[in-house]
Amino acid sequence: MKHHIIILLLMLVVAAPCSTAQRRNRGYWHQEWIIENGDSVPLVHLTPIRKYARKPDMRRYARLVRAVKKVYPLAKQAQAEMARIEREILAIGDKQEQERYAREAQRRLIKQYKPVILKMTISEGKVLLKLIDRQTDQTAFQIIKEFRGGFVAGFWQAMAKLFGNNLKLDYQPEKRDRLLEQIVTYYEKGLL
Repeated sequence: MKHHIIILLLMLVVAAPCSTAQRRNRGYWHQEWIIENGDSVPLVHLTPIRKYARKPDMRRYARLVRAVKKVYPLAKQAQAEMARIEREILAIGDKQEQERYAREAQRRLIKQYKPVILKMTISEGKVLLKLIDRQTDQTAFQIIKEFRGGFVAGFWQAMAKLFGNNLKLDYQPEKRDRLLEQIVTYYEKGLL
């Protein structure tokens, strides 16, 4: 009887790490079964794995993934907010009322997002600017210039330059931002 209990305990100890690995979905993000010619066949969707020869490259990739996870929802909110503000400005007929509404929207947005943006690093801010350009097809400078005018856009560009950023930073998914586009695509599909 003691031998059976010991064997049972050993089996539980050996099987426990396997069962927790399956619960955490290590190595795959989705598994399903399909029936092919009367046979059940497992269909496993593997998570993408990037392998780097140098640790600094791996850390840079991991930092970019963390930045995308943090700022992509903000870029989506910026897209929705910009569309809403643009609809409301177009509904206002008077030019002065439009400008007043744009100033008030700017104050409201600064009040709402200032605590979040102040906690960002410079690299996260650059990723945010690129993702805003990706979502809206306009750079942050063009958006500010459209809603508030060239002088205000120039002021904010000077402030961004002072802190090591650039509001005119555009998004180039086929060239410079190929890796960022891949990470965003993985994030949108739920792979990260």
